[in-house]
Amino acid sequence: MKKTVSTKAKEPIRLRTKKLSNGNLSIYLDIYRDGKREYEFLKLYLIPEKTKSDKNQNEETLRTANAIKAQRVVALQNEEHGFTVNSKSKTNFLKYMEAQAFSYEERGSNAYAQSIRNSIYHLRKYKGDAITLKQVDKAYLLGYIEFLNSTGGKYNKPLSEAAKALYFDVVVIALNKAVKDEIIPNNPAHKINYKDRPQQGEATKQYLTFDEVKALIATPCKYEILKQAFLFACFCGLRYSDIKGLEWGKIQEVKSGEMQVEIRQQKTGEPLYLPLSPNALQWLPERDGAKDTDKVFRAL
Repeated sequence: MKKTVSTKAKEPIRLRTKKLSNGNLSIYLDIYRDGKREYEFLKLYLIPEKTKSDKNQNEETLRTANAIKAQRVVALQNEEHGFTVNSKSKTNFLKYMEAQAFSYEERGSNAYAQSIRNSIYHLRKYKGDAITLKQVDKAYLLGYIEFLNSTGGKYNKPLSEAAKALYFDVVVIALNKAVKDEIIPNNPAHKINYKDRPQQGEATKQYLTFDEVKALIATPCKYEILKQAFLFACFCGLRYSDIKGLEWGKIQEVKSGEMQVEIRQQKTGEPLYLPLSPNALQWLPERDGAKDTDKVFRAL
């Protein structure tokens, strides 16, 4: 009796996951070639699915991982068959941008990562998913600008000038990186005149006057902790995100009677020390035996 021989080729690259101590799953490629096994960790993670948003995020992550896997498979096959044609320019544009978003998240730049994803959302509405980096040319970008001028954002309201400028700029930055990665020879956005690009416009900043702050101090508030937090921010210049995450251990005495607060800069991770005036200190709530790791303004 003849033995049946399987003609199914062994998959040279597989997606696998490794469980981390925080419960996330780290995605990596298991690559087998020339009798040797290699591993490439993608810095992409699946999170425990507790909400629909978690599930959607995991689906996006898996799409990105599979896109990277497909690129590696093509590159491996080209190498094995001696092809010298560079197929990098066929990289999917939106997948490339998604990978950039994850990269920025890894470095702690969550706000910029979200800006990239917002732009991806509009790019998908503009021309769909099946766009390669090679297809992103001057005409494509001019069409994207026109689309941003006509589409709606949240609650279907027209996009602000600042939002349109941001969503275009993140595309330009992604294309600059594609040039640096030697995927495309040049950035087509550089062929577009500055006056034809979305403009940020003049930013209008509003400040409370001293009389307005005094009026706020004299105004009763149903949630006193919120009033304390706001006035503390007014007198020390911290942002809402800094106030929300502020721990008691970050408020330190440096000299007799002089206090400072330590915060971490989001972009660099470097510590920054700000002196606290008596006006700021008077709006701190009572510590009441709270630990150094306890939040100062717990209700935020």
